[in-house]
Amino acid sequence: ARGAGRGAMSALFDFQGLLVVALLTICTCSYLRPRFGNFIKPQAPGFLGIFGRMAVVGDRLSPFVSAACVMMALSTLFVR
Repeated sequence: ARGAGRGAMSALFDFQGLLVVALLTICTCSYLRPRFGNFIKPQAPGFLGIFGRMAVVGDRLSPFVSAACVMMALSTLFVR
């Protein structure tokens, strides 16, 4: 079994899982920002501003984000 010998871990306690969640959030925010610009604003204060900032990171660093997504996909498929 895959998780035999260790307890069920949340994605927040597994570093690779945390990276996958962060990359998926960045990609999702970058994709949704042109469609729902009223909700995803980088200048918004608080919790919703985090999604706007992630969209900016995804837009400005898109080659690096896409390379990280490919590396994480390969890592998830072949290493895990």
